[in-house]
Amino acid sequence: MIACDNKELQIFSGNANRPLAKEIVAHLGTELGKAKVSRFPDGELQVKIDENVRGGDVFVIQPTCHPVHDHLMELLVMIDALHRASAGRITAVIPYYSYARQDRKTRPREPITAKLVANLLVKAGAVRILTMDLHAGQIQGFFDIPVDHLEAAPILADYFKTKDLSKVVVVSPDVGGTARARNFAGYLDKPIAIIDKYRSSETNVEVMHIVGNVKDRTAIIVDDMIDTAGSIIKGSQALMEAGAKEIFICATHPVFANPARQRMEKHWQENLFKEVVVTNTIPIPTEKQLPCIKALSVSKLFAEAIKRIHFNQSISALFR
Repeated sequence: MIACDNKELQIFSGNANRPLAKEIVAHLGTELGKAKVSRFPDGELQVKIDENVRGGDVFVIQPTCHPVHDHLMELLVMIDALHRASAGRITAVIPYYSYARQDRKTRPREPITAKLVANLLVKAGAVRILTMDLHAGQIQGFFDIPVDHLEAAPILADYFKTKDLSKVVVVSPDVGGTARARNFAGYLDKPIAIIDKYRSSETNVEVMHIVGNVKDRTAIIVDDMIDTAGSIIKGSQALMEAGAKEIFICATHPVFANPARQRMEKHWQENLFKEVVVTNTIPIPTEKQLPCIKALSVSKLFAEAIKRIHFNQSISALFR
């Protein structure tokens, strides 16, 4: 165990992404805490923490990916169990934060689920949040507790640097992602382009036009997540029509909801794009894997962030 100010560093994991949690503790030279997550006959979650956490500096690793409700509830119940066991400080490590797409009201009588989940986490007993590439950065302001927001951009950019690509342009799949694309382009020292799109429904996207020069260039589409893959496919088609030489797709969170796999497989086989590069914030089940998908590990970055939080050191220094 790593200890600081007489508080042990203790790391627990739910069932959402245990491989990532095991990678993180391996970097820290420790082991996952002992906890059991089971169910009552009616499906209710039952959590039992099998070691002393009184006064400890406790981290719970749990992305709230599919099945979202199960993994979110599991995280809340684990935090509550640790809180009632008198843990000194509880940090929720949420590599992928779900319900983030509803971060404001765009129509009457809509919920703001990003704020609702924030309230639930705080009420359960979390006193700090560690997450990566929120769908909207302003969600940090929904919390009345500290939020450490990590970026996957350096990890993803380093991968593309090894490819020695020429005449690269970084492309935002929509106007809202411009800041993300500009940040990513900064790591590569490349120009950006923007796809102006119109979303006619939650699943249908129409591309209006492309802002920027993509002709005869290698385009890297950068997004925070790939859900049904509708946006990236329509965007790739628009880039090809605008004269792009080749296309790579890059995103932090591989949500891969239906029909993402079928869409990616079909258009990859048609040579619409070369590769889909993501991270392991969300595990990719066997049935959703494809030869064109490259998953990069964020475990070392999360391990370093956890260590810095434990020793009260700067997190922002990781990105200088």
